[in-house]
Amino acid sequence: MIPSFPGAGDPKQHRLLKLFRQLDSERQQQLMDFAEFLLQKDHDKTRDPDLLSADLVQEPLSIPRPEQETVVAAIKRLSKTYAMLSKDEMLHQTSDLMSEHILKGRPASEVIDDLEIMFTRQYEIHLERFNNQD
Repeated sequence: MIPSFPGAGDPKQHRLLKLFRQLDSERQQQLMDFAEFLLQKDHDKTRDPDLLSADLVQEPLSIPRPEQETVVAAIKRLSKTYAMLSKDEMLHQTSDLMSEHILKGRPASEVIDDLEIMFTRQYEIHLERFNNQD
């Protein structure tokens, strides 16, 4: 008897696997990166945006950018660097940049440069908001 696993009869999973197998290794990696990106966004939604505490004004961590980095890894690194930011506010821009890389073939280094600028700007806006709460 062949053991079954969750979703084994799911047509969507079957189609996704079929499409995945038809891609070359580079495109397979891009699909995996995009799936990880989407999963990361789901994890970010579990943060409580209403929490106001001292760690909301903390300084960003200093996590150096590796020479070779994927866009998904950069998003994870920047999310850790700027843990005090609500990723929901940046979801649209982050998704657009990720799509430019995955769908349009924009080089990862350029997208990562733009992500770093975006996170830095969001941190500056965050500080302004916090300082104007008085």
